[in-house]
Amino acid sequence: MKYVSDSLKAAARVAGLAGVVGAGLLSSAHAAELIQIDGSSTVYPITEAVAEEFQLKSGGDIRVTVGISGTGGGFKRFCRGETDISNASRPIKESEMKLCAEAGIKFFELPVAFDGLTVVVNKENDFVDYLTVAELKKMWEPAAQGKVTNWNQIRSTFPDMPLKLAGPGADSGTFDYFTEAVVGESKASRGDFQASEDDNVVVQFVSRDKGALGYFGLAYYEENKDKLKAVPIKADAEAEAIMPSVKTVNNGTYTPLSRPIFIYVKDASVKRPAVRDFVDFYLTEGGELAKEVGYVDLPADAYELARDNVKNGKLGTGFGGEAEVGLSVQELLQREGRL
Repeated sequence: MKYVSDSLKAAARVAGLAGVVGAGLLSSAHAAELIQIDGSSTVYPITEAVAEEFQLKSGGDIRVTVGISGTGGGFKRFCRGETDISNASRPIKESEMKLCAEAGIKFFELPVAFDGLTVVVNKENDFVDYLTVAELKKMWEPAAQGKVTNWNQIRSTFPDMPLKLAGPGADSGTFDYFTEAVVGESKASRGDFQASEDDNVVVQFVSRDKGALGYFGLAYYEENKDKLKAVPIKADAEAEAIMPSVKTVNNGTYTPLSRPIFIYVKDASVKRPAVRDFVDFYLTEGGELAKEVGYVDLPADAYELARDNVKNGKLGTGFGGEAEVGLSVQELLQREGRL
């Protein structure tokens, strides 16, 4: 299956499939069972691919809808009981855990793949050979707002050229993780940048301005590398500059901008056979489908641990309500869950 990053094209594929299934159901004796998913645009391509394959396998008996309201928007719906599964590009927060608890919603936290946040510049940019995490912080920290506006403020050897920034909006889990990894605090960011929940807006912004810089998931870069340049990242001034790739994300050298991405599944929904079968299909086939759409699959034992957690009813999050940079997936899955 060929990866399509454009959310409209991807949505059309799902809508088209749903339409075909729906047309068949009009003449059938029963309605398809519905599984509702919403959340992260980063996780969307994987879940969309899994949903398409699963619907074909189900022969029209099960219909899966996948929305893109961002990680934060998805958790709002999930904690109101409106969805069965929430796509998330960062762990659930303490405030979201509280909302779910107040609504009596218990959940499984299931990592499904790795992603590498990719810093990109314009294709015509010929002066950025790498950036350090400290230089990224200088660009993006709240104190930079209205003050750090030129490339030569980042490094003295950079030219006198306006620095234009673009990135995910505040509802995005990618925004949360980037600010945590770069600035040191989730959501701590300057506000004077082109913000969008649609990564394609960031692609267009950076591709049109030689002085622009942005960031998003590795898969979106792979789809648009004819328009943009990825920037190698140094964890510190003495470290090696590492280019984001499937290999460097998988072997752990692309740090601190690689991370696991998740689905959260409502406990009450897993009691339904259709949802249980979908989750099992996701954790069995999702790794290969993640690779097809440009992400990095987890180690085989991580998917096995995740399936065991569902089978054994191990609920809750392995995080303390905030992201942890550098935590292994296996360690996460073996932690005691919190609700």
